[in-house]
Amino acid sequence: MTADSALAASLSALENLPGVAAAVQSARTACTEIRWHNALRRRSAEARAEATVRSARNSAALEGARYPVDLVRDAARGASELPDDASGQLTRAAIRVYSEAAQVEKSLAAAPAQALARLHLAAAGGLLPADQVGRPRQDGELPGDGIGEPGTAPAGAALAARLAGIIDLLSAPPSAPALVVASLVHAEILTARPFVAGNGLVARAAAHAVIVGRGLDPMGVVVWEAAHLDAGPDYHRRLLAYTTGQADAVAAWLVHCADAVVKGAGEGRVVCDAVTMGRVVGTSGA
Repeated sequence: MTADSALAASLSALENLPGVAAAVQSARTACTEIRWHNALRRRSAEARAEATVRSARNSAALEGARYPVDLVRDAARGASELPDDASGQLTRAAIRVYSEAAQVEKSLAAAPAQALARLHLAAAGGLLPADQVGRPRQDGELPGDGIGEPGTAPAGAALAARLAGIIDLLSAPPSAPALVVASLVHAEILTARPFVAGNGLVARAAAHAVIVGRGLDPMGVVVWEAAHLDAGPDYHRRLLAYTTGQADAVAAWLVHCADAVVKGAGEGRVVCDAVTMGRVVGTSGA
């Protein structure tokens, strides 16, 4: 068995954890069903643009920057300006990183390190010193965000090993289950915290690129970030539990992500319905 096939087999085996297989199948079904929406026949670009705005808005909200989706949409198309404060800067970064995710989704598996660097440049460019952007943390540098206390973040050889694992996940063969790959990439970036800042935005944008690029959501309209936000404190609690490496905690995280895709497909349907009727609507979140 080659290394690639062994990795694909080990990732597929995670679907055998309690509750995971059924949850993953529900996510696949939800993604398949939304592909048949009328809006995606002739107005798919419009639907994807609106879904991307919502994904960026929810990702920024998970970092504490909560703006109405209408304002984020207008900022994304250059029709208005977000406040020039920390929340505004973070939301602009979320808009940039999701735009970049759409550019790297097809090359993510072939050039994962470069794709991560590009995502971090989009997330942190202008917010960090230039020499800290687009590269992993160096010895002595602590992460400013992510899951866990700064002093417990892996460094040196430990961080290099975690990064190598993330690269392996991103470059897993096509036979590897997309949802499992995306969920683990999401969790690994947020818990390894490879960057000085921007780990949350990069983690969610990378996971988003995985589910689109690997064909789970080829139209790019599933807004699963909305379900992560709706989970409230449970989102971070599940990620903290994931760091233990215990099988039940990993299973719980995979089930959460699968459920998030199902709910995200529902949000995507709202987007598609609005596009069909010639209008876009705000989310209920604030």
